[in-house]
Amino acid sequence: MKGTIPEDRIEEIRNRVNIVDLVSEYVTLKKAGRNHIGLCPFHREKTPSFTVNAEKQIYHCFGCGEGGNAFSFLMKVNNMTFPEAVRHLAGKLGVTLPSRELSAEERSHRDLRESLIRANRIAAVFYEKTLRSAAGSRCREYLETRGIRPAVVETFRLGYAPDGWRALRDHLQREKVSQRHAELAGLLVARPDGDGYDRFRGRLMFPIEDINGSVIAFGGRIIGDGEPKYLNSPESALYVKGRNLYGLSRAKNALRKDETLIIVEGYFDLLALWNAGLSNVAATLGTALTREQVDLIRRYTGSVALTFDTDAGGKAALERSMSLFLERGMKAKAVVLPEGKDPDEFVSRHGRDAFLEEIRRARALVDYYIDEVIGTTRTLDERRDAWKAALPFMAGIADPVERGQFMQRVAERLGVDEGLVRREVGRLGTAQRQPDPPPPIRHAAGPLDAVELSLVRMMIESPARVRDVDRENILACFTSEPLKSLGESIVESHRRGQPARLAELIERVGDRAVREKLLEAAFSAEPRDDALRDRLFDDTVRKIRQRWYREKQRDLRVRLLRAQEAGDQDLCNRLLDEKERLRHEQKERER
Repeated sequence: MKGTIPEDRIEEIRNRVNIVDLVSEYVTLKKAGRNHIGLCPFHREKTPSFTVNAEKQIYHCFGCGEGGNAFSFLMKVNNMTFPEAVRHLAGKLGVTLPSRELSAEERSHRDLRESLIRANRIAAVFYEKTLRSAAGSRCREYLETRGIRPAVVETFRLGYAPDGWRALRDHLQREKVSQRHAELAGLLVARPDGDGYDRFRGRLMFPIEDINGSVIAFGGRIIGDGEPKYLNSPESALYVKGRNLYGLSRAKNALRKDETLIIVEGYFDLLALWNAGLSNVAATLGTALTREQVDLIRRYTGSVALTFDTDAGGKAALERSMSLFLERGMKAKAVVLPEGKDPDEFVSRHGRDAFLEEIRRARALVDYYIDEVIGTTRTLDERRDAWKAALPFMAGIADPVERGQFMQRVAERLGVDEGLVRREVGRLGTAQRQPDPPPPIRHAAGPLDAVELSLVRMMIESPARVRDVDRENILACFTSEPLKSLGESIVESHRRGQPARLAELIERVGDRAVREKLLEAAFSAEPRDDALRDRLFDDTVRKIRQRWYREKQRDLRVRLLRAQEAGDQDLCNRLLDEKERLRHEQKERER
């Protein structure tokens, strides 16, 4: 039992889960031989070292050392406990689990989230139905004038909030949604007298989903006259606008094929691109990009194209976001569309291929900064201000080569001594750049012998090897206690008729050093020839035994010397007999 979850249910989940599919929800993976690789979600890196093996159902990062199975991945990436990870996977796989008793705090948190999600789900359905009704005719006409296809309307679950004060409130009451939960979800606005009214009225509604596809908030565009033109849900227990991106829940699948995420500013920019057949697109939610949003994007891709409006606000947003991508070593382009058009206007007029060509020709962020920000300076004061603004920007560039080239170009453009630029950037140092943290220090509980580790790996990969190890009592010759304990666990499982698999075993390994070494060994190349595997096993067993006999003989010699010095002839005779017995035993085994 793991808590209150039966072992047979945990085993069923292990057998049914596909770790590649699971990890792909968080990391963009590429096939690499028998494995899949991608950027590690647990530390910042530029070169993929995060490796997943579908056959063995394990993952391992050769950069930071994190590794394990599907359960441990969820525990790490979502900060879950083991039971929470099991229950999450059970829900995805349709495995029924017995209920467990939650703490009062856990129940309160769960109930609130479920209530708010339910309220938003009911509201989304209500808005969708209203859009299709007579009340939504004007809104449907508006969508038609914008050229949004019905399929896109359906995909993004667009709806209409009727132009009244109580339409949604009354519907929520009929659906037994409390006014308190509706207010906490941002669907209703409380009045001083305790009554509530609809927050969204007479608006085209855009459901905002989290990365898993649950509706957590709404955006609404006024149909007709009125202010504000766009209105978004307030932040809630479900929704923090700086941690979510509109459309990313649907774009993440497309990113497995199209590696570059196109980032736009508005709902209609995103819809227009989907309309044109581009699904690798997400939109900001009325704020400048945040570190949390960039880190969320980085789970799925290391390449972005920033397609912001060409007005002053759009340029400012683009400039503010530059450093976030450069700090993380991501490939980022600044897409500036001609004629001052936004993506919606451009793709509607010129089409999909023309838009993709603009992305292909777009400048890297550093080039955009040189040309559009520093390049506009004319006076001495302007150059001085540009110099001051560029220093932290340059210090924040993660890639040292890119940073060096950028410093050179800034110095040339502003007429500043390059040595001075490099000294000032160096002075700011890591405080501005926020470099990748070093991989965690790994502590081993004891020495890990490579030969013994190799034998443990063979035991995991072949039940026949476990039988041989058990019969010949090879584990008694181990010098590494953690590996010996792991080997004994494998033998015990074999005796019960339940061969131990690596994906299960690593849950039992408490020592991180052992777990890392075991995972590294599992990802190394294996000989495919059976005869070669047999020879490798025999050689490994022989090395372990030879070393054990050498250690025993060395120990006997020391003890014999001490007995001789003490004048204990009886002990000397016994030790000589034992030495001869060991020599004979070793000779017989090596025949």
